Amino acid sequence: MEKITKRSRLLLYGCSGVGVNMLNLIVGTYLCSALIIEGFKKVDVGFWTYSDKTLVIAALWSILAFATKVFDGLIDVPMSPFIDNLRTKWGRRKPAILMGFIPMLITYVLFLFIPDDGATVRNTVWFAVLLGLFYLFYTMTMLAYYATFSEVTETESDLLFLSNVKSVCDVIYFILGFALLPVFISLKMNIRTVALIFMPLSLTMMIPMVLLKEKAYKKGEVPEEQTENKVKDKLTLATALSCSFKNKTLIFWMFVAAIMNVGLQLFLSGINEFFSTAGINMTFVMASAFAPVPFTMPLYSKVVQKKGLGFGYRYVLLVFSVGMSIMFFCNNVPKSILLPLAMFCGLLVSFSIGAFFSVSYTVPSFLAAEESKKIGRNIASMYFAVQGLFEGVATGLASSVILVYLKRKGYISYMTIIVAAACMLAFVLTFFLPKKVIMMGKEEKTDKK
Repeated sequence: MEKITKRSRLLLYGCSGVGVNMLNLIVGTYLCSALIIEGFKKVDVGFWTYSDKTLVIAALWSILAFATKVFDGLIDVPMSPFIDNLRTKWGRRKPAILMGFIPMLITYVLFLFIPDDGATVRNTVWFAVLLGLFYLFYTMTMLAYYATFSEVTETESDLLFLSNVKSVCDVIYFILGFALLPVFISLKMNIRTVALIFMPLSLTMMIPMVLLKEKAYKKGEVPEEQTENKVKDKLTLATALSCSFKNKTLIFWMFVAAIMNVGLQLFLSGINEFFSTAGINMTFVMASAFAPVPFTMPLYSKVVQKKGLGFGYRYVLLVFSVGMSIMFFCNNVPKSILLPLAMFCGLLVSFSIGAFFSVSYTVPSFLAAEESKKIGRNIASMYFAVQGLFEGVATGLASSVILVYLKRKGYISYMTIIVAAACMLAFVLTFFLPKKVIMMGKEEKTDKK
């Protein structure tokens, strides 16, 4: 595969996943939440939910939705070697992206239909199956895309640049999802209509179809990196798993990132219910949380360059925990200061959100590139698959177990405290990360003569 050396093209390449990530946000944050009316004020039910009644059996939905999130993580593992071993006359990565992208759009549309009017087993199973299929094809699309990060970049600097671009793009779709999307709801549009409005944005995933320059493979031909390293056999599932789980640095990092993700995903999945209960204008608060990120990311990058990734990551975990802790008091303050206080909390967490996304691309890509040099195989997709497994379990716990429980019991106001606690636990665990991760990204000083 040809390297992308121009920063302008890397910038464009980093924008590829914006639309697909946006669809994933809408499904995981809004559409799943919209199936249960509890947790919303009555005035919001007609717009934030599918109808004026709960459409799934809450207890069964909690179990099935959690299972689909775990399935989302598990399916990454066998899918990774499939993507790595795929060889066609159109290349490897582009066909894999399309094989996931098209059916993902179909399941997205089907998720907007209701087979039965009421909280029935039929509805519950319908949405759970579609959710699992959506995650399956979403995973194939994004796993193939992420696997190219270490393939299209020449240097660690380019990889960090691409990761940071992707994290800024993540912030852009979060601004669209959490600041712009509520504006459509305020115009008295139902969430299902709004979901269709944002669907064309997914076409950004066609960017790799133009920028990726892959060779055409003949039947039985092996990838370039295997030829160069005289590795003739295919990368099997067993080999890829062995390389991944023997890497103690990768696995410990996954535990740290997963705990952080429990907090982050609980915040992202339940913030609309939290704001509805507290009576906060979601648009202004989320704009204050996400809009500054393109400006806070350069600050984070400078901290990493001077102190290393470990110091920078601890800093943003601490800031996020403080912001979430203060936001808890939004339920018990006078209305005159409610919105300003919530916006201040949003501004605080803006220093963290972009960094959370950046490390999820930087660390696995760096460790995969390091391992690939040793074994002569590119296993980047497997590293992202393992990360997807840990994140799937974390997301399932946050959005399908903890959030549903808080909604049913009327404890939504305590959500931000749980978020802060999870991030503080991750903060403590970062002190046990290996030095090569702690010092990742730090620029070496050169003696001036």
